[in-house]
Formats: sequence, C-alpha cells, structure tokens
Amino acid sequence: MSWRRLALAGLLTVGLAPAAGAVDVREVTTPLGLKAWLVQDKSAPVVALSFSFDGGSATEPDAKKGVTNLMAIMLTDGAGSLPAEDFRRRQQDATASIGFGASPDLLSGSLRVLSANRDKGFELLRLAMMEPRFDQAMLDQRRAQSIAGLNQAEQRPGTVAMRTLTAALFENHPYAHAVSGLRDSLKALTPGDLRTRAHELLSRDGLLISAVGDIDAGELGRELDRTFGGLPARTAKPALPDWTPPARPRTIVVQRPVPQSSVLMAMPALNRDDPDWYAALVMTQILGGGQQSRLFDEVREKRGLAYGVSASLRSYAKASVLMISTASANEKVAEAIDVIGKQLERMRSGDVTADELADAKTYLSGSLALSLDSSGAVSNMLQSFQVDRLPRDYFVKRADLIAAVTAADVHRVAGRILREQALTTVVVGQPVGLTSDR
Repeated sequence: MSWRRLALAGLLTVGLAPAAGAVDVREVTTPLGLKAWLVQDKSAPVVALSFSFDGGSATEPDAKKGVTNLMAIMLTDGAGSLPAEDFRRRQQDATASIGFGASPDLLSGSLRVLSANRDKGFELLRLAMMEPRFDQAMLDQRRAQSIAGLNQAEQRPGTVAMRTLTAALFENHPYAHAVSGLRDSLKALTPGDLRTRAHELLSRDGLLISAVGDIDAGELGRELDRTFGGLPARTAKPALPDWTPPARPRTIVVQRPVPQSSVLMAMPALNRDDPDWYAALVMTQILGGGQQSRLFDEVREKRGLAYGVSASLRSYAKASVLMISTASANEKVAEAIDVIGKQLERMRSGDVTADELADAKTYLSGSLALSLDSSGAVSNMLQSFQVDRLPRDYFVKRADLIAAVTAADVHRVAGRILREQALTTVVVGQPVGLTSDR
C-alpha cells in the first residue's frame, strides 16, 4: 500500500467520531435536483461519500448470472482513456479510494478522498460511472478470479451452509441466487453484457447519497451535479416479486468430510417498517446478541457444545429473516440444535427478566455510537438509514425507540417470529443423529 493510501486510511480513522445524538444531518438539494444527506465536519481534511442505486443481483436475468457483481467490480478497472493500472495510479496520486459492490437489492458505491484533492476524486468517480472500459483482458482476469472464488467457497462449510440456506428460504424467488449454472454464465459474459447492466442500474432515479466531512452544502451540490448529473434520469428496472415465506419446518444436511458441522437456522422475521421492529431487535439481542445472551450461555458456557453462537436480523427489500449461527463437533451438533430449540421455546414463553431487558437496551443504544469511528463509517450508516427510509434525525430517535420496548413487547414479537413451523435448519458436515427431511 502506498504512503498516500496509508495517509487516507489514517485520516478516515481519526476523522469524525461523534456521539450518535450529536450528528447534525442536513438535506442538500443540488441545482439539478439531486438530493443528499450531509454531515459537515472540518476536524479532518477528508470527504467520505456513500451512495446506492436501486437494483442489485436479484434483478439480473437467469441467463446472465453474476453480471451485476462482475460489473460492479470492473467499474474501477479502467475508465475513459485510462486503462486499469492508470486508473489505479490516478486514485493513488489523488489520495482517493473508489469502490463499488452489489447486494441482492442495490448497487452501492463509495468515495474517500482528501479534501485538497476533492475535484480529482469526484472526477474519477464520474469517469467510473459514465465511461467504464470493461476491457476484455480485465474481464478475463476478473472472471477467472470469480470462478476461483466459487471453487474455494465450496470447500468452506460456512459458505456452503449460507448458500444452501438462502436457496431453501427463498426457493422460487430471485433472492435464492442459486449457484448452479453460475460458472457457465460467468464464462459466457461479454464486455457488452457488462455495459448493458451498467446502463440498466446507473441512473438518477432511486439514487441515494450521503456525504460526511470537509465540504459544505454548496460545494457538495456542485460536485454531485458534475459527478452524477450526466447519468440518465430514469431507466427500466425490473421490480422484485413479494416473498412467500416457508410454511413448514425443514432440516437440510449437506455432507462434508469435516470434524465440525456448521449450522444455520432461520425463520421469517419482520419487515423493517413494522412497528415491532425495535422489540424484535431487543428480543434478538437477548436471545443471541453476544456473550451475555441466552444462546451463548446455554450452548457454550454451560455445556461447551460450541465455541460461539449468535442470532441476528437480516433485512432485504422484500424479506426479513432471523438467523442463528453456530458450529459444533459432529457428535455434539444434534444436542446443540436441541438446546437452541429449547431457548426459542423459552423466549416464546415470555420469560424475560428486567436485567436482560436493561442490558439489551443499553448495548443496542451504545453500539451505534461506538460504530461511528470515522467519516466513512458515518456516511455508510447514513446511507443505510436512507435505504431503510428512516428520518434524518434517526440518530436521536433510535435510542428513545429502543428504550420504549417493554417485556410485554418482547413476548409479543417472540410469538410473531419464533415459530417452529417456519424454521429452516441447514447443517454442513457429518452430523451424528441428523438427516435431511427435505
């Protein structure tokens, strides 16, 4: 890593690190009508930009599997008159870092740049979006890397478990993102396919932007119009269908010659805009949110069945899932799953102590502030708020929403989510006493 990149990384780390309630988020409207959220902070000479476009890998055609992720990676593999190596060198010279990535719902991007080189950084970002090269030689290289990654992933039980679970949970839905056929699709992709996908996703409709750092509203407006203003105002983006959650429990065992089985358990949860979302957060924290959680205490501390176990909520545009993850020796994995099931039943019974409730609220309120340790972290957080359609003052409101959760709320939401009839369990390894019932 060059000294310029090291300098940028250091500045991003020591930049904005506010308490959550102290973040002043302004809405900026540019002359061309683009909207962005801005937290201005001059304590470090850095600008951090995070943005996203509607449409991700879930909307790509089956015949073009993998095109969205490959396109996202290659947006910075050369642009305009600059081949890949020259484009990387220009970033280094500007002490800038540009990146893109794809999720099932979104194409996301970021820019981190020293404020003294702001114009150069934004211009490189504009080039990446408006004039990506998609050179054949780079496509061949990235394609080979992607296929090698797929081959390596098949040797990792945790990755196999996640892919198997996703395919089972979202069967017949685009979120399933089946790996079958992906290699053949990757091998067939052309630079024209990547250009077509970029044109489909890179447009101003559905564009969300957040900026943090040494830049004011007027400067940001000018930079955004120069950078994003040349994108088409609107493109045809396919809508995702609604998800029909599983209606019966399933256990899926994938045999792998490993001494320890990887386990994922999941069930449908609540949409992000559900009034019970914060009660679900608190319940999940009590259940498996860390080393003070019930699952950690029962599975690891009391019985030594696993090194770790956790529960978390995952949200998509069309789905939300509560997921439990652990790994246990093949001869103990059945017992670990049984203990987890008993803890789900206990949570449904409404047995939540005042200390558990208070500890979960304290952690959830404090963890957000602790995560805001850089300008980039704040801009990424703001971006996630925009995607979830949260208000600009959410930093302030979140703590009150969590504090208002009662034990009765936790009991109610546990009854809504923790339903055995919708539980999907995936085990990858050689588990003793477990077989698939799919």
